[in-house]
Amino acid sequence: MSHGPYSPELMRDIFDTTKIIALVGASNKPERDSHDVMAYLQAKGYRVIPVNPGLAGQKLLGETVYAALADIPEKIDMVDIFRNSEAAGETVDEAIAIKAKTIWMQLGVVNDAAAARAEAADITVIMNRCPKIEIPKLHR
Repeated sequence: MSHGPYSPELMRDIFDTTKIIALVGASNKPERDSHDVMAYLQAKGYRVIPVNPGLAGQKLLGETVYAALADIPEKIDMVDIFRNSEAAGETVDEAIAIKAKTIWMQLGVVNDAAAARAEAADITVIMNRCPKIEIPKLHR
């Protein structure tokens, strides 16, 4: 798959079929982008489950924080990655293991090898984009 630009149809399909998002790299600091994006996605009606081993067991924006994707008891539709490009590879492998439908790498996060592994597992991959920026483009 080509990694950008992504079609509005693809973006619309992702946002229409996604209900539960795991946000890897969630922060309890309100000034951090991951915190802001989590709050935004919640306001848009998505359930967002934070993942951060350093905060595991705590509550963040009303949700329990998990240490790893495999620890989340629910089926995850999208994994939103707030980690650097190299570290994203491990998270992508975890997302493949839990059979997420979409892997979303945030602005500045690009890992072509990990994307190829996910796409081989029939998972949609978006890289170097932010849902908080993409959703308004779809007039939502």
